[in-house]
Amino acid sequence: MTPGEFEEMALSFPGTVSQPHFERTAFKITGKRIFVTLHEKSESVNMLLTPEEQKAFSSIDESIYPVPNKWGLQGWTTFELKKAERPVILDALNSAYENVLKKKQAT
Repeated sequence: MTPGEFEEMALSFPGTVSQPHFERTAFKITGKRIFVTLHEKSESVNMLLTPEEQKAFSSIDESIYPVPNKWGLQGWTTFELKKAERPVILDALNSAYENVLKKKQAT
């Protein structure tokens, strides 16, 4: 998957907008927090998952792994776009979106 294909996929979720976020592009639900960031140069994304989801996705293969810092302890997980399979990326993206959407509805 290319960064452009990923961006198109992320923006297909209802209410999702993109904006610059340091050296990345952030995707968030309007009025809510970021659920994924895209780093075009490295062709990778970081998605906000629950710790349980992070563990499950990371067990699929070595192209999916926790961000190696405190963000990773909060569930942020890296997916290498060229190596991870499209259905897996879509499944994780849906989880990240739903996690933020649930928090939005709860507030």
